[in-house]
Amino acid sequence: MKRNKVISFFLLFTSFAMAQSPWVISVDQPLKGDYFGITSANGQIGLVSSRSPLEVDKVVVGGLYDIYGSGRVNNYFPNINPLDIELRVNGERLNRRNIRDYHQEMNLHNAAFRGSFTYQDKVRVQYTIVALRQMPFGYMTDVCVEVLQECRMRVTNQHRTPEALREPHAYFTQIDNKANPLYKGSYPHYRLMTTTALSPTGRYELSATTAFLFPHQDSNGLKYANIQIPDITHREDRGVGRQTMEFEQSLHPGDTLHFCLVGNIMGSNVMPDIRNETERLTVYQLLEGYDRLWKRHNDAWDDLWTSDILVEGDDQAQQDIHAMLYHHYAFYRDDNPASCSPMGLSGLGYNGHAFWDSETWMFPVLLLMRPQMAKMMLQYRFDRLPMAKKRAYIHGYKGAMFPWESADTGQEETSPNNMYPSTENHITADVAIACWQYFCLTQDKDWLLATGWPIIRETADFWASRIEPDGQIINSIGADEWSQNPYGGKQVDNNAYTIGAAKTNLQYALSAAKVLGIKTPQEWTEASSRLHWKYLPDNVIAVNETYDGQVTKQADVILLAYPLHLLTDPGEIERNIAYYKSKVPDKQTPAMSKSIYAVIYSRMGKADEALYYWRDSYLPNLNPPFRVIAEFNGGTNPYFITGAGGTLQSLLFGFAGLDITDKGLKQNYKPILPPEWSQLTIRRKGQKDIVIK
Repeated sequence: MKRNKVISFFLLFTSFAMAQSPWVISVDQPLKGDYFGITSANGQIGLVSSRSPLEVDKVVVGGLYDIYGSGRVNNYFPNINPLDIELRVNGERLNRRNIRDYHQEMNLHNAAFRGSFTYQDKVRVQYTIVALRQMPFGYMTDVCVEVLQECRMRVTNQHRTPEALREPHAYFTQIDNKANPLYKGSYPHYRLMTTTALSPTGRYELSATTAFLFPHQDSNGLKYANIQIPDITHREDRGVGRQTMEFEQSLHPGDTLHFCLVGNIMGSNVMPDIRNETERLTVYQLLEGYDRLWKRHNDAWDDLWTSDILVEGDDQAQQDIHAMLYHHYAFYRDDNPASCSPMGLSGLGYNGHAFWDSETWMFPVLLLMRPQMAKMMLQYRFDRLPMAKKRAYIHGYKGAMFPWESADTGQEETSPNNMYPSTENHITADVAIACWQYFCLTQDKDWLLATGWPIIRETADFWASRIEPDGQIINSIGADEWSQNPYGGKQVDNNAYTIGAAKTNLQYALSAAKVLGIKTPQEWTEASSRLHWKYLPDNVIAVNETYDGQVTKQADVILLAYPLHLLTDPGEIERNIAYYKSKVPDKQTPAMSKSIYAVIYSRMGKADEALYYWRDSYLPNLNPPFRVIAEFNGGTNPYFITGAGGTLQSLLFGFAGLDITDKGLKQNYKPILPPEWSQLTIRRKGQKDIVIK
C-alpha cells in the first residue's frame, strides 16, 4: 500500500520544475499551465508574483485592516499596486504574446523574484522584484535592458488603485534642490509619484510612492554609463484610478539601460502624516543609492539564513525545506510585535487574521530557528491581553479569553454568522502553551515574569472558571470544526483537544509559578484534576461527548500525543492513530494531521510510516509553477504557511528527535532519516549545529 502511494507521489510531481539548486526555484515556461504566484516578502509587505512580465499580481500590507466587502469584521483588503512597469520598443508594448525565452525564478536566499525575456532580437530584459528587508514598507524593481538593435524605448510605471478604496488622489512631486548653493549649474533631480486613498470605510489613509533610481549616475546625478538621465513625465487617468510616470530613451546596439523603481507603501495606522512619510522614505532610498540598498537587503537575509536546515542527498527535499523556512522568515520580523494569518503575506486568505495556526503550527519552528521572531509573536498576544480579559468578562468568565480570529485590536474578528468564536476556546490555551515553550527553550526568567507569566496566569484563571464543577467543558469544539452543527443547533461538549489543552495550560501555570516562586490558587489544581475525556467502546478517545464515528476535519485527538504529551503509552497512541486515520478524508482537509502522524511515527521508530506522512503532509498540496503549498489537495489559495509549519515540525521534532523540555532543547528520541538523505544538519545562529547522519 505505501509503495503504491509513494510511486503515485513521484508520478504526480514530475510535471513540476526539477530542483536546479537548493535556493532557486526556476520556471522556463510561466505562460503555460496553471499559475500560482510566489511572494517576495519582508515580514511587513508581500509582493505576489504575476505571470505577466514586470508586474506584481497583488500587494499585501501586513497589520492593515478595515471592514471590506460584505464582511462585518476587520479584514485585509486590496491595496494600491504601485509596482507595475510597462516597456515599449518603437511604440509596441512588450507583453505575453510578443516576447520569447521567458523565464521566471525565485531566489529563496534573498527573497528576490526574477524574470528575463527577449523581444524580437532588439532587446534582452532582466528584472528583479523584491520587498526590501531593511525597510519594512519598502520595495524595489531592478531592470536591466541589453540593447541588440537600435530602437527607442519608453519606460512607464503605473499605479493602480482598486475599486475597494475610496477617494484616490494622484500626486507628482519634483525635487530639484536648485536653491542649494552646493550645486552650481547641475543638481540632483528626483521625481516622485504618489497615490493616496482611504481604506474601504475610511478608517485609514493609504499612501504609495515610487521613484526611478538610475544606479550608476555620476556625482551630480545627471548621467549614468553613456546615457543621459531622462526627463520624467506624468499622466493621470482619473476615471480608472490610475496614474503613470514615464521616460524615453534612444538606444543603440551595445547600450545597457539599467534603472530601478524604488518606493514605499504604508497606512496611517503606522504614521499619521502618511503621504509625506512615504515620499520622505523614497527620497531616503534614492540617497542610499543602488549598491547600499542591495547590500543592506542581502546582509539582512544572510543573517536570517545563519539559522538553516540542510539536507544532503535529496536536492528536491532541500529546496522544498528552504521554501517552507523562507516563508516563515518572509512572513515575520524580529523587530515588530505581530502575528500573521494562515496565508501570511501571500494574499487576503483568512482575512489576514491570526488563529491558533500562529502558536501551534508556525511558532514552534520559529522558536527553534529564530527565537526573537517567536518572541515578537508572543508580544503581539501580550499587547492584546487587556482585550482578552474583556472577552472573558463579557462571557461570564475570569482571566483572559483570546479571540479565535484576531486582527489589530485583539477583539474577536470572527464573523457572527458562524459559531466558532465562543466555543473554540483552545486558542486561549494554545497561546499560554507557546509562552511556556518560549521560556523552556530560552530559560529567560525576566521575560517569563514580565510577559509570559501574565498571559499564563490569566489563561489559567480563565480555565478554572470555564471548567464545570463536574469537570465538563460545555460548548467546546477543537480543530474538528465539522463536529459543530450551526444549523441544527447541535451542542458539542468536552472536546478532547480542548480538554487536553486546558489541562496543559493549568499544568504549565503551576510550573511557571514554581520557577518564579509565586503561590498559586488551589482552583488551578482542582480544575485540572476534574478534567477527563470520553472513551469509545474500542478504547479510543472520542473527539467529543457526542461523537459517534463520523468523519472529521482533523484528528485533533492525536494532538494529545504531540504536542501536548498527554498520551504517552505507545499502544494507546497507535490505537488512536489507526482509528482516526480512517476518519479524516484525504482531500478537502488541512494537511496538519499528516504532519502530526509523521512526528509520532518518527518518535515510535516507524521510519516508513513517518516518511510517508512527511511527504503526504505537503506534496499533494503543491501548486505550480513554484511549488507553493495550498491548504489541502486541490486548494487554490496558497501560500498555506500553517501546513509548512506542520511539515517542518515533523522534520525537527520527528526525524531529528528533538523535544522542548523544561530544561531546554533535548534530543529525547532516536533520529531517523529518509533513505536518500545522507545527512541532516540543523543550524541555529549562536548555537552548536545539530548533525544527524
